[in-house]
Amino acid sequence: MKLDAAGLRSENTWKEKGYYLPSFDREKMIEETVKNPKWVHFGAGNIFRAFQTNLSQRMIEEGYDNTGIIVVEGFDYEIIEKMYRPHDNLSVLVTLKADGNVEKTVIESVAESCILDSENEKEFERLKEIFRADSLQLCTFTITEKGYSLTNAKGEIIPQVALDFENGPKKPASYIGKVTALLYERYLAGKKPIAMVSTDNCSHNGDKLYEAVHAFAKKWADNKKAEEGFACYIEDENKVSFPWSMIDKITPRPDDSVKKILEEDGIEELSAVVTSKNTWVAPFVNAEESEYLVIEDKFPGGRPALEKVGVIFTTKETVDKVERMKVCTCLNPLHTALAIFGCILGYDKISEEMKDEDLVKLVKGIGYKEGLPVVTDPGVIRPEEFINTVVNVRIPNKFMPDTPQRIACDTSQKLPIRFGETIKEYLKSDKLNVQDLKCIPLVFAGWLRYLMGVDDNGQPFEPSPDPLLEKCQGYVKDIRLGDKLDKESLKERVLPLLKDETIFGVDLEAAGLLDVVVSYFADMIGAAGYVRKVLHKNAK
Repeated sequence: MKLDAAGLRSENTWKEKGYYLPSFDREKMIEETVKNPKWVHFGAGNIFRAFQTNLSQRMIEEGYDNTGIIVVEGFDYEIIEKMYRPHDNLSVLVTLKADGNVEKTVIESVAESCILDSENEKEFERLKEIFRADSLQLCTFTITEKGYSLTNAKGEIIPQVALDFENGPKKPASYIGKVTALLYERYLAGKKPIAMVSTDNCSHNGDKLYEAVHAFAKKWADNKKAEEGFACYIEDENKVSFPWSMIDKITPRPDDSVKKILEEDGIEELSAVVTSKNTWVAPFVNAEESEYLVIEDKFPGGRPALEKVGVIFTTKETVDKVERMKVCTCLNPLHTALAIFGCILGYDKISEEMKDEDLVKLVKGIGYKEGLPVVTDPGVIRPEEFINTVVNVRIPNKFMPDTPQRIACDTSQKLPIRFGETIKEYLKSDKLNVQDLKCIPLVFAGWLRYLMGVDDNGQPFEPSPDPLLEKCQGYVKDIRLGDKLDKESLKERVLPLLKDETIFGVDLEAAGLLDVVVSYFADMIGAAGYVRKVLHKNAK
């Protein structure tokens, strides 16, 4: 069994092995998509292959559309060259269900794969042709939040971007520069409408994409590298819209246990490719069953009827409420708590942590007791149903090979949104008392203990990458397990860190949470095993 167009001709063999193959005429779909492209997606990674491709496939299969997706990769061209094209743009989606069942679906909805390289005349001209098409309605993105940044960590314009600002749309080198050049092509072809839909997992993602694209359009218009009206075109949401969205689906790196299942079925050539940019990509992707995609319904040129396959279209305000529900209370804070304590307690799978009674009590306390009281019900997804699924189905799913070490990456960047926003709501409320928060301060204390790089058995471990790791570790570097520090001395050492609003979202001293965090931390450093003792005593 080979995963390519020729290999799928023996479809009965695939079906006998339990694979779902769509019934539509793929050649006809490809022909129609190439001729009348409707949906382009930037970012050829796992989330796209597990989510957007499957939405498109279901639309075609159920008769709601006759065109598929054109995928574009602008960061790592080898993904297209070494994985998509050798497999005729096919892939296998393996859905790992919490009840132990495994669903295997051959994804056939990618009609064409393109490389976003302005130096490659043939590739770039094809993309220009696509962007001139009357039929094109939307571009979606999964390029990570970093993909929209035009500056480095110091706030300086990235040199590649600065050159593109100066040189104009002819041969830009930066990612957003190339995207904007394609939009300029659409402008020149008659100011045709389009929706530019970021589906990256970051707050107000549509604004981030707009700001990046608009910066190029404005510079090029000001520098006379583009017509003056181009900036106005980008600013006119009746021509070019940048809707907000909230996306939620866990798609870990393709797992060896899944590869083994597929190999036992007889699929050949399943080995992953590691590109020169260290991207790890395989012919299959594994993902959880749960998925949510909520999009602001702002599409000036029309859109596919994706509501037929579960996408929720709504207002910007509702997208914001859903995003805050997920990121600030019902999912992401629980993940971060499990990541911090999982590293300290020696876990290597998030799902295994959900067999730990103390950790289950902790995440339930964060979500149900401390989080839900400040959630605004968005109306399109019930918060309690969402968190029930998170706690009872999604996180405990033993087939999802996600690790606390991965989720612990960049924790200093996550704390202000995942916990700070809840604290702010308590401080603003005349019905809630910030002093009632116990689980969130416990997570903060756990993070201080995590920064020491010593697990609960007293053994060293390597904290996950974080841009502020070295700075934050500086406040605890002289603290050792068993140190008999009084709480005032300990407070003095960590006070500057705990007052840092950029890390915690609030000044913890001003918020009235300093003493409880220091108290928990003091107890955790008493000796080996004390993190467990503190958790057992206080996670309720």
